[in-house]
Amino acid sequence: MSRIGKKPVPVPKGVTIEIDGKTVRVKGPKGELDRTFRPEVGIEMSEGEIVVTRATDSKRDRAFHGLTRALLANMVTGVTDGYRKTLEIVGVGYRAEKKGKDLVLTVGFSHQIQYPEPDGIQITTPNQTTVEVAGTDKQRVGQAAAEIRGFRPPEPYKGKGIRYRGEQVRRKAGKAGAK
Repeated sequence: MSRIGKKPVPVPKGVTIEIDGKTVRVKGPKGELDRTFRPEVGIEMSEGEIVVTRATDSKRDRAFHGLTRALLANMVTGVTDGYRKTLEIVGVGYRAEKKGKDLVLTVGFSHQIQYPEPDGIQITTPNQTTVEVAGTDKQRVGQAAAEIRGFRPPEPYKGKGIRYRGEQVRRKAGKAGAK
């Protein structure tokens, strides 16, 4: 049996779960999320926990068993604590600012990049070289952060660009290091 899938998901106080067939709706203090799961996987509530079961013991069903449990745990965490990714901008003259609902990036191009804030995501700029992406849906937060990083990923020679906080950028020697 899946080691992750057989572990029940605890439901904290203040979170309500509605299970309608294969659709699960999770409501909490930070918001509301819903998702439809695969028919091979059964989802049940029991004693303040969500228990995930599977129909057969095939490799495919075992994979969906663990995946479903992980997605449910992410939904519960999202509506209680939320998710946050922090990006750092490194480079002379590189900066970010928030104008209305848009994030405006100046990252070495001849023009500024305007990135509209996606639905369900909050983008803040505590200072000119830091961008914080927050929301309840883990997948959407990660996707928005990856799109922002994709405008100017860190380059290996000087390390300039947009990187995740704590990301290690492998540095290369320039032309002088080739000999």
